[in-house]
Amino acid sequence: MNTLNKMKVLTDSAQYDLCDYVNHNKSSQINMPGIYHTKGANGCEIPLFKTLLSNKCKNDCKYCINQNKNNFTRLEFNPEELARVFLSYYNNNYVNGLFLSSGIGDDEDSTMEKTIETIRILRKKYEYDDYIHLKIVPGASKDSIKRAMSLANRVSLNIEAATPSGLEELSSTKDYNKDILKRLSWINSLEGKNDTYPNLTHTTQLIVGANNETDREILNRMEKLYKKSNLKRTYFSAFSPIEGTDFENKKECDVNRTSKLYNADSLLNDYNFKLKELVFDESDKLSLEEDPKILAARKMNIFPIEINKSPYKDLIRVPGIGVKSARKIINIRKKNLFENKKDLKKVGVVVNRAEPYIKLKGQEQRSLDKY
Repeated sequence: MNTLNKMKVLTDSAQYDLCDYVNHNKSSQINMPGIYHTKGANGCEIPLFKTLLSNKCKNDCKYCINQNKNNFTRLEFNPEELARVFLSYYNNNYVNGLFLSSGIGDDEDSTMEKTIETIRILRKKYEYDDYIHLKIVPGASKDSIKRAMSLANRVSLNIEAATPSGLEELSSTKDYNKDILKRLSWINSLEGKNDTYPNLTHTTQLIVGANNETDREILNRMEKLYKKSNLKRTYFSAFSPIEGTDFENKKECDVNRTSKLYNADSLLNDYNFKLKELVFDESDKLSLEEDPKILAARKMNIFPIEINKSPYKDLIRVPGIGVKSARKIINIRKKNLFENKKDLKKVGVVVNRAEPYIKLKGQEQRSLDKY
C-alpha cells in the first residue's frame, strides 16, 4: 500500500488519542490527512501532524477498532518513511509539530524501538528541533522510556481506567499495576533529568463511560497520581461505541460528564482541592447541572471570606476566583486594599459568582454592582 493510503488509515485511527479536549475533532481547512489542532499554553491553536506508526495490535481493548481479533488490513509506516511524511507537512508550514502514537505489534519494546527510531531520525538526521509528543505504550521497558524522553518534548501513557477492575472490563491483556502505574512512576522519576528538553512534561488519558467506574473512583485515582507525580494533566475521553468492536452496542457516554470531570480534575490539580471537598450524589457521580466548585463552596464553613486578608488557599476556593486572579489579589493588596467589586473585576474575578462568598473591608457582597 502506498504512503498516502497508509496516511489516510493511520491518521484517522489516531483521533482517539487526545491532547486537547476542547478542540480535538476540529477539521483542518487544508484537505490533508493527519492535521489536528490542539491548544498552546497561551490559548492559541497549534496544528500538529497526528498519526499512528502502526495499527497492528496484540491487545484486545474492547472499545478500540484496532483490537487484535478484528480482521482487516494492518498497516505500518517504517521510521524513515514516517519521518519524511511529517517533514513534508512541516516544511510546507501545514503543521508545527508531531503527535506520534502506535498500536502494539509483536511486543512492546519492538514497537517502542520503531517510534523512538522515527523521532531519532527527525532529531539527528534531519535536525528537526520543534515539538514532538510521543505516546509511551503500556509495558514499555524503562530503557525505552528513558530514550523516548530524551528525544520528545512531551510523553504520555494512557491510564485508560481508574482501577485494576475497571481496566479488566476494558482489556484482558494489560496489567494495571505493572504495565501502567509502574510505567507512570518510571516516567515521573525520569522527568527533569533531560538536558536537551528540560521542560519535558507528561500527561495521561482515561476512557470515561466504557466501564462501571464512578466519578469518585476516577477522581480518587487522579488525586493519588497528582500527589505522587508531576503529571501535567489528564484527558478524559468520553466513550463512543465503534462498529466492529466488542463494545459497539454499549451506551455512549454523556459529554457533560467528561466536562464536569475536567472541572473537578482542575480543582484537584490546579487548585489543590482535596477529594473530600468535592460533592457527589448517592451513586458517587458528579452533578451534571452544577459547577463542582460551587457545590464544594456551599458545604464549606469558611465563607464569606475577607478579600483583603484571606490566604491564597481560601481565595482559590471562592467560585469566580481563579489561580491567576488570586495571585493578583495578594500582590495588589500589599500596597492597596480592594475597595469594591469593580476593583476585583479588573483583576479577572467573576464577581457575580464570587459575591455570595466574599467580604470587602468587613462588608458582605450581596448584590452585583452595575457597571
